[in-house]
Amino acid sequence: MNYKILPLHEKYYPAMLAVFNHYVENSFAAYPENKAGLDVFSKLLASLGDYPSGVIMCGEDVAGFAFLRPYSPLSVFRKTAEITCFLAVGHTGKGAGALALSFLEGEAALRGITRILAGISGFNDGSMRFHGRHGFVECGRFRGIGLKFGREFDVVWMEKFLDSRA
Repeated sequence: MNYKILPLHEKYYPAMLAVFNHYVENSFAAYPENKAGLDVFSKLLASLGDYPSGVIMCGEDVAGFAFLRPYSPLSVFRKTAEITCFLAVGHTGKGAGALALSFLEGEAALRGITRILAGISGFNDGSMRFHGRHGFVECGRFRGIGLKFGREFDVVWMEKFLDSRA
């Protein structure tokens, strides 16, 4: 499929929110227990500041979205960012995620970000495999800290060094 990354724009928010809410309602990939509203979603995206972000397009359709956000508001962590990426059903395993990751890594390097962290549900094997194939390594696991759909789940932290000191 032919994917491209465009800047986030409010006109894409409803389609992006539908992608996100699919995971809220059907998986452990998105942590909220209830669907998000457009107001909450818009505030989240507006809070990203200068961190890289984009909407993943396939033709005229939103195939997903991805962004980096600060790991911590403290300046001592300014070189570390946390990644978020959600792909629409039917767009996983087709290169959209790899394109988004490459875009975010390039933009991160321009901003002096040297480490990217990914917090992933322990039930999300696909995301852990994807991140592992793209240079992330597991660096921590919080056991049973989440509770969704009546089931406890781990949160697995993975990291990638962008500055070749891995």
